Amino acid sequence: MNQESSRRDIRKLSLRELEEFFVSIGDKKFRAKQVYDWLWNKTLKNFSDMSNISKATRELLEKHFIINHVHVDQIQRSSDGTIKNAVKLFDGNIVESVLIPTPKRITACVSSQVGCSLDCNFCATARLKRMRNLNPDEIFDQVATIMEEASLYHDRPLTNIVFMGMGEPLLNYANVLAAIEKITSPEGLGMSPKRITVSTVGVCKMIKKLADDDVKFNLAVSLHSAINETRSRLMPINDTNPVEDLAEALRYWYAKTRRKVTYEYVIWKGINDDEHHAHALAKFCKIIPSKVNLIQYNPIDDGEFQQADPEKVDMYLRIMEGQGIIAKVRKSRGQDIDAACGQLANKNDLELIPE
Repeated sequence: MNQESSRRDIRKLSLRELEEFFVSIGDKKFRAKQVYDWLWNKTLKNFSDMSNISKATRELLEKHFIINHVHVDQIQRSSDGTIKNAVKLFDGNIVESVLIPTPKRITACVSSQVGCSLDCNFCATARLKRMRNLNPDEIFDQVATIMEEASLYHDRPLTNIVFMGMGEPLLNYANVLAAIEKITSPEGLGMSPKRITVSTVGVCKMIKKLADDDVKFNLAVSLHSAINETRSRLMPINDTNPVEDLAEALRYWYAKTRRKVTYEYVIWKGINDDEHHAHALAKFCKIIPSKVNLIQYNPIDDGEFQQADPEKVDMYLRIMEGQGIIAKVRKSRGQDIDAACGQLANKNDLELIPE
């Protein structure tokens, strides 16, 4: 076994485990806190840069551990300021993350899986087979990278994080929550959980688990139709998690958390662009306090799905307003670099490597 493969990934160790390591080699316990701070607060990528630790200790760390930091393999910048990163993982797999700037905020859109297993028919990511879940540090690194890019390219801080990139976050539940713990911790990036939104296609039992675990971040649901027949056509997961079960899970969420949910909703020509679907959405929105983002559809080249006409979007807005429901149209950004909602598909022609 070579040295590379025998070294442990240091970021898999808790602070206590790191303390135990230093005590076992006859060093001071506080050394672990110094290293931990370099790894998670300062997001350091190399042991050699840990300036308050002796050279001998740094060499010892290098001998025993490795930092499996992600690397930005390719960066694309949109005419609207959006930045898309092709992020190379330690095993050679690629995921994508996006920096989305608006006048009031800068948002990091991050991935939680390599590929996706849910086969939503309108989403480019669904055309990639799910290869593996991302580790907590790989999710953390996407955010840390976008933090640096926000400062470098926009001279502004990162304000929000959305788990709306590649993959279904609730099918990588433990790792996503562990990553968010590091992102929000004062020992990590110190982001407020109120500025983090986890989006799901509607995995009902995991929505209930979020409520049971008393999470502090926000929940969004990719809904796209409140009618089973239409939603199943768009999203096969609706066959096993139908609208009625989703409604029950969301009632459970609100009863436990008292926090509203956001529905992400794309309107497609000839699919859900009529008053019947709009009224069904309005009825669903009254299950618990909620708001709706009506999203501009971003084509993925095959022509099966097309943007709804503007008057149909206006019709939705009129019905939502008439029912007292908060709804707004979310303009897509980064379309010219395939960075908009539903377009993340890793077009780098790099092989996905199974776990």
